[in-house]
Amino acid sequence: MRVVRLMNSTAGRAGRAVAGLALIAVGAATGGTGGLIIALVGLVPLAAGVAGVCLAAPLLRAPVRAR
Repeated sequence: MRVVRLMNSTAGRAGRAVAGLALIAVGAATGGTGGLIIALVGLVPLAAGVAGVCLAAPLLRAPVRAR
């Protein structure tokens, strides 16, 4: 539950957004099909961070959004 609490905090949301941006940057720098896949994978944590949801929360039986 601590992990979900951290991920639903402001720091957790910012961390997910930064990780997503980093993956997108690495994908863009790599280029090719592999880089495109990395960049597309980076959209998931970026979108989750911006939307303020923790996608791992259902696995831990916790609320998806912070209360």
